[in-house]
Amino acid sequence: MMTLAAVLLGFALDAALGDPRWLPHPVVGMGRIISWAEPRLRSVFPDTPSGRRAAGRVLAFGLPLGSGLVTWCALALAGMLHPALRFALETWLCYQLLATCELRRQSMAVASALTERGLEAGRQAVSRIVGRDTGALDEAGVVRAAVETVAENANDGVVAPLLYMMVGGAPLAMAYKAVNTLDSMVGYKNERYLHFGRASARLDDVVNFVPARFAALCLIVSAPLVGLSGEGAWRIWRRDRARHASPNAAQTEAVMAGALGVWLMGPASYAGRMVDKPTIGDAVRPIQVEDIRRANRLMVAGVLVALAVASCIRLAVA
Repeated sequence: MMTLAAVLLGFALDAALGDPRWLPHPVVGMGRIISWAEPRLRSVFPDTPSGRRAAGRVLAFGLPLGSGLVTWCALALAGMLHPALRFALETWLCYQLLATCELRRQSMAVASALTERGLEAGRQAVSRIVGRDTGALDEAGVVRAAVETVAENANDGVVAPLLYMMVGGAPLAMAYKAVNTLDSMVGYKNERYLHFGRASARLDDVVNFVPARFAALCLIVSAPLVGLSGEGAWRIWRRDRARHASPNAAQTEAVMAGALGVWLMGPASYAGRMVDKPTIGDAVRPIQVEDIRRANRLMVAGVLVALAVASCIRLAVA
C-alpha cells in the first residue's frame, strides 16, 4: 500500500509541478554516466564489431542494474531511519520519473510558438523535443513532429514508468528509465552506434513491449472521452501498429493518428540524412496546430485511465 500511495502522490506532484529546472534530475545523471562510460568502455574492448557489441552490453545491463540497486539501497537506508522518510523519498523519486506535465508543457510550447511568433519559432521549439532535423519543416511538419512526440512519450515518459512503479516501486522504475535513456543516447543504427548501441536498443524493445500495448489500449478507450474518434483509433491501431522499425513506437502513434484523423511519420531527415519511414494513419483532414492540443488531451486522458487500471491491479494482487 505504501508503494501505491507513493506512486499516486508522485503522479500528483508531477501533474502539478512538472520538472523545475533548478532541481537535479535522475535522467540527467544517467546521461552524464553514459557520456562518461562510453569512451572508457570502448577503450577497454577491441575496436571490432564484436568488441563494440561487448562494450555496449556491459553498459546496457550495468547502468539499469546499478540504477535500480542504488535506488533500492537508498530506500532501504531511509526506511532504517524512519518509515516516513522512506515513503517521502519514494514519492519524490516517482515524481521525478514521470513526465506528464513536462511533455504537455514542451509540446504546447510548440503550438504557442507557431501561433504567436511564426514558423521559425515553431521550428526552434520543436527542435528541443525531437531528434530529427527541423530547419526545413513546414508548419504541418512541425505540428506532426510535436504530435508524434506526445504519442510516443505517452508510453515512454509516463505509462511505462507507472507500470514499473506499480510492479517494483521506484527501484524498478529507475532501472526502466536507465534503459530508456540508454536507447535515446546510444540506440541508433548509425556508424557510431550500430554495434555499441545494439544491446541498449534491443533491451528497450523488450522492456517496452507490454507497456506500449497497454498504453495504446488506454488511449483507444480514452479517445471518445475527449471528443476524438475511438473507432478511428482502434482501426488505425490494428492496421498500422507494426509500421515502424521499432516494435513499440507505432503502437501509440497509430492510435493518435486514428483518433485525430491525420497521418503521422513519413520521411524525415536526421543529421542531414533522409530516412524513408512509412506513414501511419489516413489523411482524413489536414493536420492543424490545434491537433497538438488535441493530442495532449488524449495523452492526459489515456494516462489517467492507465493509472486507474494499474492501481486497481496493484490493489487486487496486494
